[in-house]
Amino acid sequence: MGDAGREFNRLVEIMGKLRGPGGCPWDAEQTHESLTRYLLEEAYEVVEAIDAGSPEMLREELGDLMLQPVFHAAIAAERGEFTITEVLNSINEKLIRRHPHVFGDQIIESSSAQVENWEKIKKEEKGVERKSAISGVPQQLPALLRAQKLTEKAARVGFDWEHVDQVFAKVLEELHEFEETMVARDQERMEAELGDLLFAIVNLGRFLAITPEEALRKTLTRFTARFEHVEESLHLQGRRMTDATLAEMDLLWEEAKRKEGKS
Repeated sequence: MGDAGREFNRLVEIMGKLRGPGGCPWDAEQTHESLTRYLLEEAYEVVEAIDAGSPEMLREELGDLMLQPVFHAAIAAERGEFTITEVLNSINEKLIRRHPHVFGDQIIESSSAQVENWEKIKKEEKGVERKSAISGVPQQLPALLRAQKLTEKAARVGFDWEHVDQVFAKVLEELHEFEETMVARDQERMEAELGDLLFAIVNLGRFLAITPEEALRKTLTRFTARFEHVEESLHLQGRRMTDATLAEMDLLWEEAKRKEGKS
């Protein structure tokens, strides 16, 4: 057994002790349901570490995320449902089955062909026909990511635009319809049309090989950095944002953009 195997077994043993007699009361009382929020939080913190470009942060956050499946497997083992060994065996076998071009003699020459073959094998494994071509997209996904997944599945069965110009035209159409509801001050229709506009933008991102969720997350990171620059600059002047005019704050905002190397 290599170092990785030994450390993984050590993690499993530590979790067993935390959940066992004389262990940690908090760990012992957790359930699959109570841990759900932590699983999501740790996954997002891994993404944040990747965005930060920090190997040290990523190493730590990956460890925190890795704890979650070990935690859930420990709970399942106590209930006689499954063990961490069965979890690992399941994913190992799945990876081998779904990569016949690596572990078998099938020939696949492109990433898109592999995605198509993966879905075909996945469908065969399930053994049942899904109710819809867009089934299987978790409702718990962030809305932008879920929208992208749904449109990807729809596109695989031919329900898609032919050219990006058509998609862009749809975005403009939805923007115009949203503007009309704004003028009419129809709150319910505004919400519906805003949703349609966002969905059309997600489709545009897919056509341009841009992941909308990632694009928006990076925009939020830039917004945060620029906003904090405005705050800090005014603080150094002994002022608060409420004391400054919008024009003054806009100048500081542009200064922050220039520091990023943007025009």
